[in-house]
Amino acid sequence: MIKDKSIFIKNIYYMLSYAFTTLNQGEYEDIASEEFDNIHNLFAAILSKGISRQLKQGLYREYLNKVDDVTAIRGKINMPGTIQNHLARKQVITCEYDELSENNLLNQILKTTVMILLRHSSVDQDYKNELKKEMLFFSNVDAIDPTTIRWSAIRFRRNNSTYRMLISLCQLIIEGMLLTTDTGEYKLASFIDNQRMNRLYEKFILEYYAKECPQVKATASQIPWSLDDGIGTMLPIMQSDIMLSRGDDILIVDAKYYTHTTQTQYNVHTLHSGNLYQVFTYVKNKDAEYGSQPHSVSGMLLYAATDEAIQPDSSYQMSGNKISVKTLDLNRDFSEIAAQLNLIVDEHFNMDI
Repeated sequence: MIKDKSIFIKNIYYMLSYAFTTLNQGEYEDIASEEFDNIHNLFAAILSKGISRQLKQGLYREYLNKVDDVTAIRGKINMPGTIQNHLARKQVITCEYDELSENNLLNQILKTTVMILLRHSSVDQDYKNELKKEMLFFSNVDAIDPTTIRWSAIRFRRNNSTYRMLISLCQLIIEGMLLTTDTGEYKLASFIDNQRMNRLYEKFILEYYAKECPQVKATASQIPWSLDDGIGTMLPIMQSDIMLSRGDDILIVDAKYYTHTTQTQYNVHTLHSGNLYQVFTYVKNKDAEYGSQPHSVSGMLLYAATDEAIQPDSSYQMSGNKISVKTLDLNRDFSEIAAQLNLIVDEHFNMDI
């Protein structure tokens, strides 16, 4: 779906900038002016800047439990180990204690991701050199098997919140770009896969509207099911991607990033039926929530434009609600992407952004 790869890669940076506001801070400003011919260099540049920034603040450390043989009591004595040492006539005590260490999961993820990028031939040597310098400060940190990382179990607190963007970027790199070859080695794909790009695309649009369009309220709200008897056991949660509201005027936007924006059968192009059913369900249940009070609820499927000849651009009136289908061209200068997004709000809410 890529017409001009360099423009697209630059726009991935802008999308990341909205998804992670940290990238709008001073240390990252020069990245926006660089030209990238592949996505690996973009990620290496962001990761290098981010790790450098973290090193200035200090690597996150946490208490880890250790069991070790020592000459003086530390922590509490581990009796089985101490007895084994005594039987072996060793003049040491096995102790169990907590030690403040840099060798924790967050730093291990950073090091593992950097090692993957260092082994990739598409990453320019200048970026590799910067990453290698930074890895000197990770000498006490272990690299780990990236397939064993449980991303959902990672928790951020006040003392490690600066890692949030870096770990999210590492997840994007490892989950979205890591492939296993027949020989069991790891390699990086040329681009992030559609599933991960779809998540980034959704978050970018939501954060763009939240920051740039204060005239409307932008949320990713859940929509309650309209139930006759109130019993909703086992019903899935309806989670909207983007809900734009101004008073009682609602636009539910379902963002979609696909290789093909339409489905084809016998050379006939139609919208993805599942997408249409989904946004229609969101709209009708949200509509029912208002009851008889004055309101307006509409829905929109917003696809990332592809290089296909047919691009959806239609509006339909369905059971009293407007459902539209639009495309957002990510292969344009970012100012044009912003203008496309602004136009959606302008046309729906009748205002000038």
